Amino acid sequence: MKRMLGTALGLMALTVLADARAEIVQGQLELLWGDPLPAPQEQRPSAQLLATLVTDTGARIALDVEQAKAAAGDLYALTGRQVAVSFVSATKVMSQQRAIEAIVPVGRIHQSAVEVGGGGRVMAQAPVSGNTRWITLMCRFSDIAEEQKDKAFFDSQYGTAVGQLGHYWSEVSYGKVNLAGSLAYGWYGLPQPRSFYVTQENGKDKANLGQLFQDCVAAADPFVDFRGATGINMMFNGNLDGFAWGGGRTATLDGERKYWSTTWNPPWSFNNLAPLAHEMGHGYGLPHSDNSDGDDDTYDNPWDVMSDGWSNAVSDATYGTRPKHINILQRHRLNWVDSARQLVIPFANTTTRQVNLDFASLPASGNVQMLVLSLSPQADPYATVVYTVEARRPEGAYEGKLAGTAVIIHKVEKYGTAYSIDADVPPATRSNNEGSMFKVGERWNTPDETHWISVDAATATGFRLTVGPKPRVMSSPLPALRGTGAASAASAGVLMAPAASPASSPAPQQRTAPVRREDCGTASSRGRATPNCSVR
Repeated sequence: MKRMLGTALGLMALTVLADARAEIVQGQLELLWGDPLPAPQEQRPSAQLLATLVTDTGARIALDVEQAKAAAGDLYALTGRQVAVSFVSATKVMSQQRAIEAIVPVGRIHQSAVEVGGGGRVMAQAPVSGNTRWITLMCRFSDIAEEQKDKAFFDSQYGTAVGQLGHYWSEVSYGKVNLAGSLAYGWYGLPQPRSFYVTQENGKDKANLGQLFQDCVAAADPFVDFRGATGINMMFNGNLDGFAWGGGRTATLDGERKYWSTTWNPPWSFNNLAPLAHEMGHGYGLPHSDNSDGDDDTYDNPWDVMSDGWSNAVSDATYGTRPKHINILQRHRLNWVDSARQLVIPFANTTTRQVNLDFASLPASGNVQMLVLSLSPQADPYATVVYTVEARRPEGAYEGKLAGTAVIIHKVEKYGTAYSIDADVPPATRSNNEGSMFKVGERWNTPDETHWISVDAATATGFRLTVGPKPRVMSSPLPALRGTGAASAASAGVLMAPAASPASSPAPQQRTAPVRREDCGTASSRGRATPNCSVR
């Protein structure tokens, strides 16, 4: 279905209609993340991400995820929004697969919520604030009688007491989100057995998520008023396809057609708040985070519930594993970090300054909580590469089991995944190690050496940092190499200053970010080996 875009977003029309032969299809963008049952990495399937365009007629067009990411700029910010997709015409590509040229938002978007990214693409921010009421639907397969939890349990999950989801999301959002009015309904019997909804495809279980949504909602509809709700958490009394799923579903419920934040939860998910909060995070539009070990396992960053929700987590006698907080970039995605709490250091920075970095968990802060190091001269730093810097500590109802009190750094490229930085060589499989925690007396610089950070001191609310451009080389004895041998330390680009005499203060330890495989082959002009390329 071809449509012309309105004049209100002329820039987007120019972008999409650059090739008159392209087919323009308009609809809502659905993203769904599949998260596997916890298991050892070698036994666990990879995370899944599905992207679908749902037209106004209800037609559903599967999108190639990697193409969609490249075509949209910030695909995640468009979750649940009305978009226009420009497909390459059949005359330009000899394939049944519909290649994507561009994805842009359409409709009325407030000017303050629009940013122009690289290549003229328009990025729509996705703030989440105020009341976000969720509805829990408990649905029972026709051939499984067990009801693992009752309505009172699911109602209480939304409570505002410590350890409940209402309290958790309010704390994580700095009070910008509440779950008031969220309730559970059921159990409702599904019309079919589990085998009807979960079938085999290429020897693996595959859940029909659309049919599960349709039948679960239909069973509940006579008893539930969906109007005004933000999301739907569906709880099933049997396993699905080995995954819990979170994201959204476009549907008309009680006369209201919209994108409903939606989760599909088997018992192992709803018995613990950590995976349930993870899926709700996907419902709010949050992607996964990761660490910098270079493997294909996204569940190895314990600094974010949107990655590893199980390690370094607080246990609860009633609600199982509690969710920890999300990293500062994830908070920023949902517009929860006030501009006064952010500091962006530009690419061409020539100023050295001291920065008081407060713990990200503090609900009220007079200092910076999100430090951003830009590696591009572009006006929008997130369109290329940035490093985000935050302070974390093991304290509180959700963060109490974190690995330590430290500065945590993440690399983000083209609005994508946030990778926690690990200065160890090779980087640890899970980033709850010393290499991922930057502490007092340590110094770190970006791989291109345009920015450096020194952690100078602890404060009552976080850390005092010195942040500046690459320091000039001073005439001094060469620092000792860190590691088991000179070769390994030199390859890692990690240096430690020599031990100080009793009369002097210790020089900061220098640590350089490892480089992921796609960055290999870009050794600096100074001839230093590119870190970690040999271990990917």
